[in-house]
Amino acid sequence: MAVSIGKRLAADACLLILTLIFQDSNASNIAAGSSTAETPHRRFEYKYSFKGPHLSQADGSIPFWVHSGNAIPSADQVRITPSLRSQKGSVWSKNMVNFDSWEAEVTFRVSGRGRMGADGLAIWFTTAQGLDGPVYGAADKWNGIGIFFDSFDNDGKKNNPAVMVVGNNGNLVYDHPNDGTTQALGTCLRDFRNKPYPVRAKITYYKKTLMVLINNGFTPDRDDYEFCTKVDNMVIPKEGYFGISAATGGLADDHDVLSFLTFRLTEPGQELPPPEAEMPKEEKDKYQEEFQNFQQELDKKKEDYQKEHPDVQGEPIEDMYESVNDRELRQVFEGQNRIHLEIKQLHRQLAMILDEQRRYVSVVTDEVSKRQGESGGQAPSQELGAVVATQQEVLRNLDELRNSFHDSLKQIGATQHQANAVGMGTYETVQHFNDIKEHLHVVKRNIEHLITRNGNPSEKQVLRCPDPPPMPSCLGTTHFLVFVVIQSVLFFSYIMYKSQQEAAAKKFF
Repeated sequence: MAVSIGKRLAADACLLILTLIFQDSNASNIAAGSSTAETPHRRFEYKYSFKGPHLSQADGSIPFWVHSGNAIPSADQVRITPSLRSQKGSVWSKNMVNFDSWEAEVTFRVSGRGRMGADGLAIWFTTAQGLDGPVYGAADKWNGIGIFFDSFDNDGKKNNPAVMVVGNNGNLVYDHPNDGTTQALGTCLRDFRNKPYPVRAKITYYKKTLMVLINNGFTPDRDDYEFCTKVDNMVIPKEGYFGISAATGGLADDHDVLSFLTFRLTEPGQELPPPEAEMPKEEKDKYQEEFQNFQQELDKKKEDYQKEHPDVQGEPIEDMYESVNDRELRQVFEGQNRIHLEIKQLHRQLAMILDEQRRYVSVVTDEVSKRQGESGGQAPSQELGAVVATQQEVLRNLDELRNSFHDSLKQIGATQHQANAVGMGTYETVQHFNDIKEHLHVVKRNIEHLITRNGNPSEKQVLRCPDPPPMPSCLGTTHFLVFVVIQSVLFFSYIMYKSQQEAAAKKFF
């Protein structure tokens, strides 16, 4: 009997669990279906947004936005406040929002060297632009909503960093001593300072419900959001301005905003008004008049050009312009031709130096034979023999340099012929350029070896050069080596510069 009762109780318990699971699954499916059916339509609004990489203009302004205080716009971000004490700044949209429901995605970074930061950053939707004030760099007694990212613990309750939603009807003064906790409509504890990735906040106002989602900045996933807070039955002004502000106090952080993206939300099935209907008639007429004037000037310039160039009227317009591939190919060949001309010029100069050196060696040899006949001594002949040996070694090195330049000219010529035959970017062309670069490195090492051997001679080779004859004048070894070094440095600098230019040009393919 006891066994049967125990079995019956176990069966009833299992049935109850299965019933609860089934009900929960049905409830979740119904909730998911209803949430999917009620997902609003989103439309991006560029006049209330900004994003890099071309965020600011040449004059430092942000299109459709105005900045004030210590805010510093740049190409990739807006630094609302730098990490200095007692700083505050803000950016506000120039145009007033004229739609009821919206969603804002804000990407920002708060970073500092201290364990604690101050004061924080705020995202606003208010009826007026609070360009300056004591509430995170914006005006107090605002009419609208503020989402505060508070990083300093004013009340000492150790509940910071925190995210708070604070509303105001234009009459309340912000409660600074208590960090606004007495006025907060919703809050959550989130540490948003010094994260490896930028922190993202998604603020949605739809059907009188404000919801805040936070990306913690630990992953680069843009859709990895966590629920922060939600405020139901919230009524905010239908028209207002978006803004971002920040402030520092005794402690300081860098408050950087990377992007602010705004979306208009509409109910499913409701058609959005066309963009033309949202533009005022005066502004539309102004733009239409500017376009017509521009079109008339363009037609007039076309007629003048056709009158001045009657021979190109029948040609297609595409044949009158150079394509991107043709331009890149032409630039490559022009660079090769310049390198070829420079190497030929260096080859000619090296040949002249070699002739001068040979003449100098012949003069020294004649002087050696003359001195041997006059004095018959051993020491002068040894000294002059060392000089002749040194000059002959210089001649051999110069011959090697000339041969190297000649080989480089051959390789460049072969590369140009192959590029003309099969086009740019083949493997053989790249291999030839690598061979040329390696060959020029060998030439550089030979020159350095020559300078090392002839620039630091031993005590036995430190000899006084004999007085050259009056005619013809000989070229000194020092002047020759300085000339060779200068020419080599100039040549290799030019080669490296051209290789960098070609590499930068090839990045576009």
